[in-house]
Amino acid sequence: MNATAPSAPPRRRRSFPGLAILVPIAVLVLLVLALMWWWDKEPEQFDPVAVTTAHMKDIGRPMSTGAVTTYTLIRSVDTLMDKRGGYLSNDRLPPGVFMDNMPNWEFGSLTASRDLARALRNDFSRSQTQSTEDKDLAEADPLLNSPNDRWLLPSSESQYGKAVNDLENYLGRLSDAADANAHFYARADNLADYLQTVSARLGSLSQRLSASVGQLKVDAAPDASVGANAGPAKAIYVKTPWSKIDDNFYEARGYTWTLLEQLKAIRHDFAPILRSKNADASLQQVIRELEESQKSLGSPVVLNGSPFGFFANHSLVMANYVSRANAAIIDLRALLGRG
Repeated sequence: MNATAPSAPPRRRRSFPGLAILVPIAVLVLLVLALMWWWDKEPEQFDPVAVTTAHMKDIGRPMSTGAVTTYTLIRSVDTLMDKRGGYLSNDRLPPGVFMDNMPNWEFGSLTASRDLARALRNDFSRSQTQSTEDKDLAEADPLLNSPNDRWLLPSSESQYGKAVNDLENYLGRLSDAADANAHFYARADNLADYLQTVSARLGSLSQRLSASVGQLKVDAAPDASVGANAGPAKAIYVKTPWSKIDDNFYEARGYTWTLLEQLKAIRHDFAPILRSKNADASLQQVIRELEESQKSLGSPVVLNGSPFGFFANHSLVMANYVSRANAAIIDLRALLGRG
């Protein structure tokens, strides 16, 4: 009688208890990275005159002096909240909480919008310093200056949305011939005051961008008339930390993006005074420099090569365009100040 050999026991598959956890985590990480890539996109430029004309037609109002500048401000603020991913500066959840490029872009854009809102309130809408400020602009200005990273109620978006509503009310009254209690004074002195603020902003951005490679800055000597301890001027070495280089770059991109739209609108609303001062060519030069600063970044990261090194230094390139735009604005202000 032949004995049959015992059959081998079936092999058991090894189980990985952590696999059920790792797979969803990997999928979630890929989803977050994909959203970060999709949201990290700067908005497209728009034509201020064209979008204003279409908007005024939609609300049944005629075009008037100041309408393009006002609606460009409205459109710029709306862009902050309606672009890809919405408003990211106050996000507390992924993927927005992990992003820093677009929040810095938003802050730069918001700074330009705040400056124009303040100019509308204090200068463009008033005939003189003793005149009453516009009620809607007086409401919109502080709302736009609300903290940019507030997520608790009232959130940043809700405050900026209220500011847009106030600006819309001003725009509607500005174009209402029957109820002409809103004004826009396109004068040379008003424009020069606004451009002084712009020049200061661009000068600061240029210095911060140039500090990406380090530079010596000489502090002016103290005024001997105000103290007995006045000493010689001191040279201080300033260099941007590597973690802040892309922050400064994208803040400058956001500011110049919005400023470019504002100056295109001003070119339309202030056309008569610019022609009378022979300043339209100078403004066009500013616009041309800002357009160059908005060209697409051909690198996935902001490079910080040495000034004459093998790799590019995007901060220095941006600083060049910002400085040239600022120089043209200084010339433009000088022309506006001439009789």
